[in-house]
Amino acid sequence: MEIRSAQFVISNTDIAKCPAPALPEYAFIGRSNVGKSSLINMLVSRKDMAKTSGKPGKTQLINHFIVNENWYLVDLPGYGYAQVSKEKREKWEKFIRDYILNRENLMCLFVLVDSRLSPQQVDLEFMDWLGENNIPFVMVFTKMDKLSKAKTANNIANYKEEMGRSWDELPPCFYTSAEKKEGRKEILDFISDTNKLFK
Repeated sequence: MEIRSAQFVISNTDIAKCPAPALPEYAFIGRSNVGKSSLINMLVSRKDMAKTSGKPGKTQLINHFIVNENWYLVDLPGYGYAQVSKEKREKWEKFIRDYILNRENLMCLFVLVDSRLSPQQVDLEFMDWLGENNIPFVMVFTKMDKLSKAKTANNIANYKEEMGRSWDELPPCFYTSAEKKEGRKEILDFISDTNKLFK
């Protein structure tokens, strides 16, 4: 897939205010500071379409972007650690849950996982929750360029082993580096193929 255009549409915390569900939609989510904004910018070849920050919890809204005028890319707030009050975090979690469970044109959720880390309980629990609610998702391992290949491969193998304890079949996996543009073609090809299934 060639990216011809990518534009910001709207930010909000209310699913009712999201764009009309007339186009296929793909949402990106992960623990705070997993490299989500950098990955989104890499995918659409824009430097600052999604706002990047070294400080966890930068994304606090559901952010819609329209790509090639024919599909939506959605940047969701991170889950897990962020320097915000418990009350605010619970509010976020409610509107994220509402969005994931009720957004009828959501074709797939991209769950970002930091390839530098051993399996994180918060990631595993979130993916279990998606499975329980029949939400289609894929795993995206980020920051593949940050550790040695052996350490990264070991972390990924541990993740798959851990998931294998509760999953009969693992979701599709993508391996990415925003800096080196690794995984870009594979993800865009997946979106292009999935777009054909949209009714």
